[in-house]
Amino acid sequence: MTASVLVVDDEIAMRTALEANFRRQGWAVRSAKGKNEAIELFRSYPVPLVISDMRMPDGTGLDVVKGVRSIAPNTRVILLTAFANVQDAVAAMKEGASDYLIKPISFEELRRVAQEVLDGPQEAASRRAEYRLVGNSLRFRTLLDRARQAAQSDADVLIEAESGTGKELLARFIHESSPRSKGPFVAVNCAAFPDSLLESELFGHVKGAFTGASASKPGKFELAHKGTLLLDEIGEMPRALQPKLLRVLQEREVDRLGDTRPVRVDVRVIATTNRSLRKLAQEGLFRYDLYYRLNVVPLSVPPLRERVEDIPVLAEHFAQKYSAQSPGKPAALSREFVERLKEYDWPGNVRELENFVRRAMVLSENGVISESAFHDIETRSDRPASGGIEPGITLQDAEKELLCRTLEAVGGNRTRAAAMLGISLRTIRNKIREYGLPPREVA
Repeated sequence: MTASVLVVDDEIAMRTALEANFRRQGWAVRSAKGKNEAIELFRSYPVPLVISDMRMPDGTGLDVVKGVRSIAPNTRVILLTAFANVQDAVAAMKEGASDYLIKPISFEELRRVAQEVLDGPQEAASRRAEYRLVGNSLRFRTLLDRARQAAQSDADVLIEAESGTGKELLARFIHESSPRSKGPFVAVNCAAFPDSLLESELFGHVKGAFTGASASKPGKFELAHKGTLLLDEIGEMPRALQPKLLRVLQEREVDRLGDTRPVRVDVRVIATTNRSLRKLAQEGLFRYDLYYRLNVVPLSVPPLRERVEDIPVLAEHFAQKYSAQSPGKPAALSREFVERLKEYDWPGNVRELENFVRRAMVLSENGVISESAFHDIETRSDRPASGGIEPGITLQDAEKELLCRTLEAVGGNRTRAAAMLGISLRTIRNKIREYGLPPREVA
């Protein structure tokens, strides 16, 4: 649906510029040169949004607010002024203005505020979250549509996807698109804590519950009350702790360590993992009942190699992002550079692509990022056929081969290997033990 706006300003240059810019963005625009004309025009053609200058010959922006809202109380009004003062701002808000902006202001900023004012706080939060989720491919847009549907319920969500695909961003998008958007968003990485501390981190403890517990501490579930709790890398949760998590999900009650009374919590849980929980359950590493309880709404983020059409859009997004942070650095991507980007598999997905674009910008000197940035990255066409993973081998063997090659490439440095693979150091250690590799493989 086309957005409509009434622009009110006595300066013809300002009024004309705003009209032209809004029309260019597809908005329906009417304009008035003063308070009286604006109210008469609004009476004949009411619109959901009015943008008015604060000081005009026949009245003020406050008069515009009073006039249009007396006709249509739900109308949103944004006031613009070159003479900012606290009294005017307070008065504007008391009269019902939606925002009070100081000139000069860029049109992009004004349009963003206008869209947020029209959307309301929940939809505006959703738009901000969606801005960080970049992609135009059919699979990616379908995923966002399904995530929006999931957001409107309180059902728990399980996001299974490869490392670096943006699982946490998707979780935040669901939170910010939901009725819980005004509540807290609390994230905990289940692989980041020793087994002995994870229980306290999640469920909290009372003073004296264990050695060193000098004070009571609420857990992540309590901190996320009325909001959303993200359980990242849920597949790394110790099996001994899984029954307690299952009980919390079923009863929405938390038992603090050392406490005798349960604490009620109102929390929506989103779990993420880069491993298949069903497979972990088949191997006896994850409880089936917990898997089924988490898997109410399953979502899967496609890896970058399965949405190649999103790569140019993402690359341009990251180039603009880091160009803005580093004035003077190039943001232009050559056509050859973009084509080479599309030829690479990106095992680290969006995270790897972002880091690569940033590195290419840092090392570029001529104002344009060219394909010479690929001198230290191996594309599909450059790989010898005998060096790839052979079709038909098991996923477990492929994972072991990838781990061995990565460790070899970094001289056995586990921290660097974890960063390259987009997984935690703890996961690297677990995999080394799982596959029976020497303690310091190829170090």
